Amino acid sequence: MTDWLDEIHWNEDGLVPAIAQDHKTGRVLMMAWMNREALALTAAEQRAIYWSRSRGKLWRKGEESGHVQKLHELRLDCDADVIILLVEQLGGIACHTGRESCFYRVWENGAWHTVDPVLKDPHAIYQGHKHE
Repeated sequence: MTDWLDEIHWNEDGLVPAIAQDHKTGRVLMMAWMNREALALTAAEQRAIYWSRSRGKLWRKGEESGHVQKLHELRLDCDADVIILLVEQLGGIACHTGRESCFYRVWENGAWHTVDPVLKDPHAIYQGHKHE
C-alpha cells in the first residue's frame, strides 16, 4: 500500500503550500509551507504544524501565541500540490499582526488598503517572542 504522503507532489525543496481556512466560514486565514514531517504530524496531532522556512524548523501554530489551529479536515487539490486545512482558529487570530486573517489588505484604485482591524496588539500576543 502506498503511503498517503507519497501522493503529494512536493516542490524541489520538499515543501507543499498549505492554506488554512476557517472550517465554519470558509475564510482564508493564512498560507504557510509544510514538509513531509509537518504534514504527518498535523494529521497525527490534529492541529496545524507547518515548516518555517525562515527558522528552518517545524512550527506548531500557536506554540508562542496560543492561537492554535485545531484541524477539522485536510484536503488535497487535483494536482496534488496544494493542501487545504479546515481549522478551528483558537483565539480567533491567525495573523502575527493580531488580525483574524493574514489576508487583511484589499486592492482598490491602484493601492492596497487595510480593511480588517487588529484584534489584539501583537506585542501583547508574543511578549518578546519572534512572531510566527
